[in-house]
Amino acid sequence: MIFHEIYGSYFQVVAEILAEAAVSGECGRAEGTKLTPARIREIVEEKAFLESSLTIPYALRDGRWPLLRKDGSTPIRHAPERPLSTLEKRWLKAICADPRIQLFDPPVADLDDVTPLFEPDFFVWFDRYADGDPYEDPAYQEHFRMILLALREGRGLRVVFRGKGGMHEKEFAPERLEYSAKDDKFRLAARTGRGTPYLVNLARIQEVRLTERPEAVPGPDPKEKCSVTFLLTDDRNALERVMIHFSDLEKETVRLDEAHYRVTMTYRKDDETEVLIRILSFGPQIRVTAPESFIGLIKDRLKKQKVRTD
Repeated sequence: MIFHEIYGSYFQVVAEILAEAAVSGECGRAEGTKLTPARIREIVEEKAFLESSLTIPYALRDGRWPLLRKDGSTPIRHAPERPLSTLEKRWLKAICADPRIQLFDPPVADLDDVTPLFEPDFFVWFDRYADGDPYEDPAYQEHFRMILLALREGRGLRVVFRGKGGMHEKEFAPERLEYSAKDDKFRLAARTGRGTPYLVNLARIQEVRLTERPEAVPGPDPKEKCSVTFLLTDDRNALERVMIHFSDLEKETVRLDEAHYRVTMTYRKDDETEVLIRILSFGPQIRVTAPESFIGLIKDRLKKQKVRTD
C-alpha cells in the first residue's frame, strides 16, 4: 500500500488542484479561486499518469470526491497536507540503512524512534559480485559527493585514479554517474578535453578536485542506442525472472506460444558488456537471434571462458 496510486499519485494531484483553488484571504479566511475544467485536466496531465485524466477530473466534477463546488471553487480553507504514515516512516528507515543511500546524506533525524520495516540482511544477494564499492569509507563518500556537485553545477573535475599501468591524473568534463547492480559499483562517465570517453570506477579514485568545466571535443555518443533480440523459453518461471532482471531496460515482448516469447531489448552502447553478461546468466533459457554482432560477442566470450577452464 506504500506505493498505491490513491496515496501516491492521486493524492498529490488532487492536493495540487485544491492548493490552487484554496487561496488564503485576510484574517486567515479563505477565498475560493474557481478552476476551469481545462485547468484541472492540465494539472492532471502534468502531474499524474496518462490514464488519470479519465478518472480524476470526473470524480471531482460529479461529486464522488466532494472537494470542489460546481463553480470550480473549494470549501477547503487551507492547502492540503498529508503527514507520513507509520508504514511510510518504517520503509524510509529501512532504505536509509542501505549504505548506498548514505552517499546522498539523507536527513534521518525524524526517524530516530522508528522501527525499520526490514533489516539489510533480510535480502540474500546471489546474482552480484561480493566485492562491491566501500560505501561507508569517508573518502569514497567525499569523492561521490564532489562528483555529484560537479554534475549539478556543470563544473569540471581533476581526478587522480588507479588504472592500467599505475596512477593517472586527468581533467574531465563529467557526464553522469552510473551504477552497476551486477558489480555493485558506481562509475564516473566523463570525457577529456579531446573528447575521449572514460569510465572510472569510483573505488579507484584517490583524489577529486573541482575545476572549471573543460570544453570537450565532441566524440562518439556513449548513449547510442542498440538493441538485441532473443527467444525466451519460459521454463522455471524464466519470463518473470527476465522481466524483473531487465526491468531497467526498454523491452518489447511478443508471445509466440504457451512457453516461448520473443523479446527485443534496447540498451546504451556503453552498457553492452554488462547486458551481455546478464543475458548469459540465463543460460539455455535465452537464445539470442539478432543482431549478428551481438551473437559474435557471445561466441567470443564463451571461447575465452573455455580457454580459462581448459
